Amino acid sequence: MTQNPPHRSSPLQVKAEWIDFNGHMNLAYYHVLFDQGVDEEFAALGLGAAYAKSRGMTTYVAENHVCYIREVFAGDIVTITGRIIDFDEKRLHVFQEMRHCDGWLAATLEGLVLSIDMSGPKVAPWPADILANISAAAQSDAALPRPDQLGRSIGIARKST
Repeated sequence: MTQNPPHRSSPLQVKAEWIDFNGHMNLAYYHVLFDQGVDEEFAALGLGAAYAKSRGMTTYVAENHVCYIREVFAGDIVTITGRIIDFDEKRLHVFQEMRHCDGWLAATLEGLVLSIDMSGPKVAPWPADILANISAAAQSDAALPRPDQLGRSIGIARKST
């Protein structure tokens, strides 16, 4: 089976105003870059701005889990890769990686995205053509290796006494 790479965003630059008092990019802007990266991927699936305008449908994020792996700094160039882990008639389980232009992994994001009818707003099924696009992309993404950070939970492991 031929393995297709996950969707890759255009190069994105870390802005100087995103740097916090620790000297690296503030956590909020990781979300900004992940969001910009998924915008490109979703547009390729038919879920972009035109989808919202013409169909009155959009997507909302229900949950995200970010792992901050390595610091990025002002001026750094990153790309966001994205893939579909799972989906159903109203939801997408997605996984993204932020990679520095030198190739190293800076952060990951695992999220649950909902299909939204903007007239409510309310969760609603994907239109048939969009569901077909999602299904095709998910089938291609299924050939990719499982990400190490997928399915992580947050907690403090306690040693038994």
